[in-house]
Amino acid sequence: MLSEIDLASAPLEDLAFIDAPAPTRQAFVEPTLSGPPPRPAWIEIDLKQLRRNFELINRDKPDRLQLLSVVKDEAYGHGALQVAQVALESGARFLGLSTLEEAMALRDKGIKAPVLLLGDRLETELPWCIAHDLTCSVSDRYAVRKLGQLAAHAGKRVPVHLKINTGMNRYGIRWDQASELLELIGSTKSLVLEGVLSHFSQSDETDKGFALLQLERFREVLRGMEQLGFRVKWRHLCNSGGFLDLTPAHFDMVRVGILALGIYPSSVCRRIAGIEPVMTVKARIAAIQDLEPGDSVGYGMRYTAVSRRCIAVLPLGYGDGFPRVRNQGCALIHGRRAPMVGGVAMDAFMVDITDIPEARLWDEAVLMGRQGAEEISVHEVAKLKNSVSYDVLAGWRARLPRLYKS
Repeated sequence: MLSEIDLASAPLEDLAFIDAPAPTRQAFVEPTLSGPPPRPAWIEIDLKQLRRNFELINRDKPDRLQLLSVVKDEAYGHGALQVAQVALESGARFLGLSTLEEAMALRDKGIKAPVLLLGDRLETELPWCIAHDLTCSVSDRYAVRKLGQLAAHAGKRVPVHLKINTGMNRYGIRWDQASELLELIGSTKSLVLEGVLSHFSQSDETDKGFALLQLERFREVLRGMEQLGFRVKWRHLCNSGGFLDLTPAHFDMVRVGILALGIYPSSVCRRIAGIEPVMTVKARIAAIQDLEPGDSVGYGMRYTAVSRRCIAVLPLGYGDGFPRVRNQGCALIHGRRAPMVGGVAMDAFMVDITDIPEARLWDEAVLMGRQGAEEISVHEVAKLKNSVSYDVLAGWRARLPRLYKS
């Protein structure tokens, strides 16, 4: 018999005091609330597996090759601070981010490691970058001049990485127009050309034709730099796909994002044995409904039972980032697939548990990840969303609590 109970963590069978005689009810002690309030839907991040993934990547790469850990967009939904800490503990030399806000958040939490901001900067962002030792990617004359002026005024020599457009046609100066900008950087005494980078458009597919063309364009820039007398510490072109499949493009550093999280960028790229997903999405069965033939389910009555069925309600929906589908997909309950029925709502969706008779209220379900011998991969969820794994990982909303397992 319980004399004190933590409502947030106690098994449901321990809540029998609700219907117990008066003396047992009087023994209840008000729980002390700490941390975020519990929710019966959440994301688990396995930091032990994350460390293992970095260990395997480090074993796979040449000793001289360094890692830049891409932790933009909250490390693709995994938690930028937690992933950054593990990455740095695992030997990563740089962190890669997209926005100034992301970088400032890590600086505010005590991350002092080199941070490379990917993409171009608004002029008003540059003073913040200098003040907080953030390394900028540069690709145009105005940004170089302005950054140089601000650095000189601050009495600093600021490192920059020159971004080369080798065919992605997003950020960067064209590979055949880089020499003039190189000379400007070299003549700006308050700047240090620390690195040069580009980005593959397609590195993880079987056809490497365009990737090899980009590699040759990047090499063309490097040859031109040597002729101008430039030496840089960091030459980097590869993302996760390039690291796996394009060894000649490794140079000094590779930018690894999704691979360290245990997700391969495509179905055809090289595998490293032992790398596994870090993220699992879970929920508990919040309600169970018995259907009679002809009963419908959910908004729009998109599912109608043709026989007696039992369905479970999971308290997670498109408001949390789950794809808004109808009668597609499944959840894992007691290690078996329970097919979705009806349409996914903002906060809930339903699955058929008729063939899982042992399922009970508040049992755990897995929406993405492994349970027993079964697995719902991020790629499977991406097909429901008609998108890619990156979108699914980054698309889980902040209202889903992240629970970290070390």
